[in-house]
Amino acid sequence: MVCPEGDVLAMLGGQAVLVNGYKCIGHSLCAEACPVGAITMVMASPSMSADLPYLTPEYETSIQNMFIVGELGGMALIKHAINQGRDCVDNISNRVKAMGAARSVPGGTVAKYPRQKLVMTSPVNFPMYGKFNKLQLSKEELLAFWEKVRQRSDFKVRMGEKVEEIKKEPDGIFTIVTTKGQHRSHTVILGLGKAGIPLKLGVKGEELPKVMYRLLEADHYINKKILVVGGGDSAVEAAMGLASQVGNQVTLSYRKDSFSRIKERNKHRVEEFRRTGKMSVVFNSNPVEFKQDSVLLEVQGKVEEIPNDFVWIFAGGVPPTAFLKKIGIDFGTRDVTLESSKEAKQNAISKKELVEA
Repeated sequence: MVCPEGDVLAMLGGQAVLVNGYKCIGHSLCAEACPVGAITMVMASPSMSADLPYLTPEYETSIQNMFIVGELGGMALIKHAINQGRDCVDNISNRVKAMGAARSVPGGTVAKYPRQKLVMTSPVNFPMYGKFNKLQLSKEELLAFWEKVRQRSDFKVRMGEKVEEIKKEPDGIFTIVTTKGQHRSHTVILGLGKAGIPLKLGVKGEELPKVMYRLLEADHYINKKILVVGGGDSAVEAAMGLASQVGNQVTLSYRKDSFSRIKERNKHRVEEFRRTGKMSVVFNSNPVEFKQDSVLLEVQGKVEEIPNDFVWIFAGGVPPTAFLKKIGIDFGTRDVTLESSKEAKQNAISKKELVEA
């Protein structure tokens, strides 16, 4: 009952049963609320999947002193990303006293969320602040809070500086090559997220300026005819945000026959928007062409043309896999014992050569 995502667990025959496991994103509110301690949140081992970077329990990649935290390592919840980041830096500070990090825009993935998006639903311990107990936090509130904490520290941010390459030199120090120069660091933490470059549909007319892939300010659009393509939380939240603005006529197009993987609160809200006529939802549909003033939409095998001013596509993104492989990070699982023995053997050989030299 306390789960913000809806019916993850259900009582069947007097026992708790997992009925919608895919909805669970690890809030752990259920474990906190259980009066008899019967629920334990267990994190899956990092890199359980072959399409995720190999990580040790300390979030270290296959490259020594290069770490990954957050969504890129398979943990999408902001609370988990914060906890990982804190634990990772604690481990690094125990390993080396001097450290550096290369970052982009403060807020990362959160900064790209739509305005007023609800981004946190459970308490978390923030570094340099302590327990943060607010149960519902919007994008703007979270970014403002992060900036407040950042100003308390000696934390340097270099915005608009894209990392193009990371090389580990023979002396063990990393050289980080960016669009504006180079940096040297003992340690690198990657918090890139995994959305990467927005995925395109390959539909005719997709190159038109009116076709976009990210919505930041819904209130900039009023009295417009809008098509939103997608069936995930990002798509329905964008559609509802745009439908709430004055005079907008919003159509949400989804290729399947129902929403299956959206948050429970979004499911209820989008049904309310449909019921009250604030927006229309067209299931079993796909855009086939974007024109200057209209969109051709295939609905159950029939093509319909609807007037249109703007299109937003939420079809996911291309993860930064190529970049990670380029800098030498392994993917999937590894035999840690075997790798450790190989590394130990190599270290012994290196020490022997050094002594002989």
